[in-house]
Amino acid sequence: MRNYESIYIIHPDVVGDELTALVDKFQKVLADQGAEIHKMDNWGVRKLAYPIKKVERGCYVQTLFSAGPKVIAELERRLRLDEKVMRFLTVRFEEEFVVEEAPAEETAVAEEVPAEEKA
Repeated sequence: MRNYESIYIIHPDVVGDELTALVDKFQKVLADQGAEIHKMDNWGVRKLAYPIKKVERGCYVQTLFSAGPKVIAELERRLRLDEKVMRFLTVRFEEEFVVEEAPAEETAVAEEVPAEEKA
C-alpha cells in the first residue's frame, strides 16, 4: 500500500451537519475500498488563491491515508461527481507518514493544579 494525501475544497455554503456528512461520505469511500486513514483534518473556511466560479472562499479538508492505486481512482471519481466539491488534489508520498499527536499525559498534567497553589 502506498501513502497519499488528498485535499479537497468544499463550497462555503455547506456547513454544520451537511459538511460533516459530506466529509464522512468520502471517508467511507476510502474505508470501503480498504484504505487505512491515518489523519483527517478540517481546516475550515479560508480565502481561495483565486475565485472558482465566482466563489472566493472554501472549506479545506485534508486526509492522509494508505491505499492501493485503484482506491485513488474511485475516490477521485466520487469527488468529481459531487457538485459541492470545488477542487481536489491527491498526491503520493514516497516516505512514511509522521502523524504528530499531542500526548494525553502532558495535557492532563498541565490542567491539574495542586490545592496549595490555588490558595
